Amino acid sequence: MNQRISYIALVVKDYDEAIEFYTRKLDFILLEDTKLDEKKRWVMVAPPGAKECCLLLAKAANEKQLASVGNQTGGRVGFFLFTDDVWRDYNKMVERKINFVRIPTEFDYGTVAVFEDLYGNLWDLIQPSENNKGLKG
Repeated sequence: MNQRISYIALVVKDYDEAIEFYTRKLDFILLEDTKLDEKKRWVMVAPPGAKECCLLLAKAANEKQLASVGNQTGGRVGFFLFTDDVWRDYNKMVERKINFVRIPTEFDYGTVAVFEDLYGNLWDLIQPSENNKGLKG
Protein backbone atom coordinates (compact mmCIF):
# COMPACT_ATOMS: atom_id res chain seq x y z
CA MET A 1 0.00 0.00 0.00
CA ASN A 2 1.21 3.49 -0.82
CA GLN A 3 -0.47 6.37 0.99
CA ARG A 4 0.51 9.93 1.83
CA ILE A 5 -0.91 13.03 3.43
CA SER A 6 -1.36 15.54 0.64
CA TYR A 7 -3.01 18.59 2.27
CA ILE A 8 -3.44 19.95 5.77
CA ALA A 9 -6.31 22.42 6.09
CA LEU A 10 -5.46 25.57 8.01
CA VAL A 11 -8.44 27.75 8.90
CA VAL A 12 -7.70 31.43 8.24
CA LYS A 13 -9.58 34.72 8.62
CA ASP A 14 -8.75 36.01 5.16
CA TYR A 15 -7.26 34.37 2.08
CA ASP A 16 -5.16 37.30 0.94
CA GLU A 17 -3.59 38.11 4.31
CA ALA A 18 -2.74 34.43 4.78
CA ILE A 19 -1.21 34.19 1.31
CA GLU A 20 0.79 37.35 2.02
CA PHE A 21 2.12 35.95 5.32
CA TYR A 22 3.08 32.52 4.05
CA THR A 23 4.62 33.69 0.77
CA ARG A 24 6.30 36.93 1.93
CA LYS A 25 7.28 36.09 5.52
CA LEU A 26 7.98 32.35 5.26
CA ASP A 27 8.90 32.15 1.54
CA PHE A 28 6.27 29.52 0.84
CA ILE A 29 5.22 29.05 -2.78
CA LEU A 30 1.65 29.75 -3.86
CA LEU A 31 0.73 26.53 -5.64
CA GLU A 32 -2.88 27.34 -6.47
CA ASP A 33 -5.47 30.06 -5.95
CA THR A 34 -8.70 29.10 -7.68
CA LYS A 35 -12.02 30.84 -7.11
CA LEU A 36 -14.73 28.25 -6.42
CA ASP A 37 -17.61 30.65 -5.83
CA GLU A 38 -18.20 34.18 -4.51
CA LYS A 39 -16.90 33.32 -1.01
CA LYS A 40 -14.72 30.24 -1.40
CA ARG A 41 -11.31 29.73 -2.98
CA TRP A 42 -9.01 26.72 -3.25
CA VAL A 43 -5.69 28.08 -1.98
CA MET A 44 -2.62 25.90 -1.52
CA VAL A 45 0.83 26.97 -0.31
CA ALA A 46 3.97 24.96 0.46
CA PRO A 47 7.52 25.60 1.60
CA PRO A 48 10.20 25.56 -1.09
CA GLY A 49 11.35 22.01 -1.66
CA ALA A 50 8.12 20.39 -0.42
CA LYS A 51 7.35 17.22 -2.31
CA GLU A 52 4.48 15.56 -0.46
CA CYS A 53 2.31 17.86 1.63
CA CYS A 54 1.03 21.43 1.45
CA LEU A 55 -1.27 23.73 3.38
CA LEU A 56 -4.80 24.25 2.15
CA LEU A 57 -5.75 27.72 3.38
CA ALA A 58 -9.44 27.52 4.25
CA LYS A 59 -11.29 30.73 5.07
CA ALA A 60 -13.51 30.43 8.14
CA ALA A 61 -17.10 30.13 6.93
CA ASN A 62 -18.95 30.55 10.23
CA GLU A 63 -18.50 31.66 13.85
CA LYS A 64 -17.40 28.22 15.06
CA GLN A 65 -14.66 28.05 12.44
CA LEU A 66 -13.65 31.65 13.09
CA ALA A 67 -13.23 30.83 16.79
CA SER A 68 -10.67 28.13 15.88
CA VAL A 69 -8.43 30.46 13.84
CA GLY A 70 -5.09 30.60 15.61
CA ASN A 71 -5.95 27.81 18.01
CA GLN A 72 -6.50 24.79 15.81
CA THR A 73 -4.40 22.56 18.06
CA GLY A 74 -5.49 23.80 21.48
CA GLY A 75 -2.35 25.84 22.11
CA ARG A 76 0.10 23.07 21.24
CA VAL A 77 2.62 23.19 18.42
CA GLY A 78 0.64 21.84 15.50
CA PHE A 79 2.88 22.43 12.50
CA PHE A 80 6.45 21.34 11.87
CA LEU A 81 8.67 23.03 9.30
CA PHE A 82 11.93 21.18 8.58
CA THR A 83 14.93 23.18 7.39
CA ASP A 84 18.52 22.50 6.43
CA ASP A 85 19.72 25.57 8.39
CA VAL A 86 17.70 26.62 11.43
CA TRP A 87 19.88 29.64 12.27
CA ARG A 88 19.67 31.06 8.73
CA ASP A 89 15.89 30.75 8.71
CA TYR A 90 15.49 31.93 12.30
CA ASN A 91 17.51 35.10 11.63
CA LYS A 92 15.63 35.82 8.38
CA MET A 93 12.27 35.31 10.10
CA VAL A 94 13.25 37.56 13.04
CA GLU A 95 14.15 40.28 10.51
CA ARG A 96 10.68 39.80 9.00
CA LYS A 97 9.11 40.33 12.44
CA ILE A 98 7.99 36.72 12.98
CA ASN A 99 7.28 36.22 16.70
CA PHE A 100 9.38 33.44 18.21
CA VAL A 101 8.29 32.01 21.55
CA ARG A 102 11.48 29.93 21.83
CA ILE A 103 14.85 30.58 20.24
CA PRO A 104 16.71 27.71 18.56
CA THR A 105 17.57 25.06 21.12
CA GLU A 106 19.39 21.77 20.59
CA PHE A 107 17.68 18.48 21.39
CA ASP A 108 18.55 14.87 20.52
CA TYR A 109 16.16 15.03 17.54
CA GLY A 110 17.48 18.35 16.19
CA THR A 111 17.71 22.08 16.71
CA VAL A 112 14.26 23.58 17.22
CA ALA A 113 12.76 27.06 17.50
CA VAL A 114 9.06 27.76 18.05
CA PHE A 115 7.28 30.58 16.24
CA GLU A 116 3.76 31.89 15.76
CA ASP A 117 2.09 32.35 12.41
CA LEU A 118 -0.02 35.42 11.70
CA TYR A 119 -2.93 34.06 13.75
CA GLY A 120 -0.94 32.63 16.67
CA ASN A 121 -0.75 28.97 15.63
CA LEU A 122 2.50 27.49 16.95
CA TRP A 123 5.08 26.04 14.59
CA ASP A 124 8.34 24.19 15.22
CA LEU A 125 11.17 25.23 12.93
CA ILE A 126 13.38 22.13 12.98
CA GLN A 127 16.81 21.29 11.67
CA PRO A 128 16.63 17.54 12.21
CA SER A 129 19.52 15.53 13.60
CA GLU A 130 20.44 12.02 12.55
CA ASN A 131 18.34 10.79 15.51
CA ASN A 132 15.16 12.29 14.07
CA LYS A 133 12.84 9.49 12.98
CA GLY A 134 10.60 11.81 10.91
CA LEU A 135 10.67 11.90 7.16
CA LYS A 136 13.66 14.06 6.25
CA GLY A 137 13.18 14.15 2.52
